[in-house]
Amino acid sequence: MSKQFVIRYLPIAQEDLTNILDWIVKDSPTRAISFVDKIDKRIGALAQSPLLGRIPRHPKLREYGYRVLILDSYLVFYMLHDKVIQIHRIVHASQNIDHLI
Repeated sequence: MSKQFVIRYLPIAQEDLTNILDWIVKDSPTRAISFVDKIDKRIGALAQSPLLGRIPRHPKLREYGYRVLILDSYLVFYMLHDKVIQIHRIVHASQNIDHLI
């Protein structure tokens, strides 16, 4: 079965991911590789199941139509547009998200 949705990362989400990997690799290159595999599988699963992420509690995020995929201590914020899943941000759960989205 072919994928129904295309996944696209906004440039800021790509930057988020790069920064996360740079941080993890300082502590453990092996863990960084494992994290890349894990995030690739989870985000890739959205192509088949775009509603996998939940609707956020934050009213502003709900209003804008965001969904959030939880991956360990990280939150992947995304939106659905027709057959495209746009990954907007990938942030640590401890971050204040008000100014990020």
